[in-house]
Amino acid sequence: MVYPDKAVMEGVAQATGMAEVKGRSLWSDAVTRYSRNRAAVIGLVVLIAIILFSLFGGFFAAWSNEEIDWGRMGNIAATGAPSFENGHYFGLDDLGRDMYARTVQGTRISILVGLVGSFVAVVVGTLYGAVSGYFGGRTDQIMMRTVDILMSIPFMFVLILLLVIFGRSIGMLFVGIGLISWLDMSRIVRGQTLTIKNKEFVEAAIATGVKPMRIVLRHIVPNLLGIVVVYATLLIPGLIITESFISFLGLGVQEPSTSLGALISKGASQMQYGVIWQLGFPLFFFLVTLFAFFFVGDGLRDALDPKDR
Repeated sequence: MVYPDKAVMEGVAQATGMAEVKGRSLWSDAVTRYSRNRAAVIGLVVLIAIILFSLFGGFFAAWSNEEIDWGRMGNIAATGAPSFENGHYFGLDDLGRDMYARTVQGTRISILVGLVGSFVAVVVGTLYGAVSGYFGGRTDQIMMRTVDILMSIPFMFVLILLLVIFGRSIGMLFVGIGLISWLDMSRIVRGQTLTIKNKEFVEAAIATGVKPMRIVLRHIVPNLLGIVVVYATLLIPGLIITESFISFLGLGVQEPSTSLGALISKGASQMQYGVIWQLGFPLFFFLVTLFAFFFVGDGLRDALDPKDR
């Protein structure tokens, strides 16, 4: 659907004596379409609730994530079950630490890894793909062959190698995940740029003498925001899964910090002793977070799809 310019509509209204017709912007139309998607709206509400839990849930914790309840260290399976009386809402882990406080911290770190990694991937991948697609020719060939070579390297192997060489830390986890996950984004953006650069407004900018990089930043990139937002939303769950897998292997965040992957790994090892809550609560927040991001991403994809407007 073509959205008429406001000045054009005002001129038509004045010439014909008709009342002014208000056009719809792309984003207002997308919001309307998104609000009609019940699953996407529920996913957004759940996602906001989980983010609020990760940010402010610690204020309701009776114990810190590092504090040990020495009085219940004897038999966690018998004395470490969830209880509101002693302030352990999600029970205790195998070392006597409060699972509620650790789940709050693990959820916050896992979501932060997904958001930061996705942000790095979006910034690097969008600029790289837009430059490659706009300039074309030999520049495009060199840049895309470089991407192909990097994509042939096993992603997980490189990430594990970075963590082993430079040490296990949250910062290195951010850098490793973000700087490797931009490859797919660059290819998607490059394909969209090849279409956009032949549009009339780009040709008009070239005719008026606008510099190439200014065209990329002011005309190409803004018109890619729709697909970039959708891809970033769908990229976050994959990054959370990657971080959880790395933490499950013991190469993620270090103690006393934790993530959902580390908590799930610890909980899985305690299942044989009947300590179900140590796996159940982190796994619940992990799955709910992933499904919420997937529903939000699908809703944005449908809302911003030009074929459905």
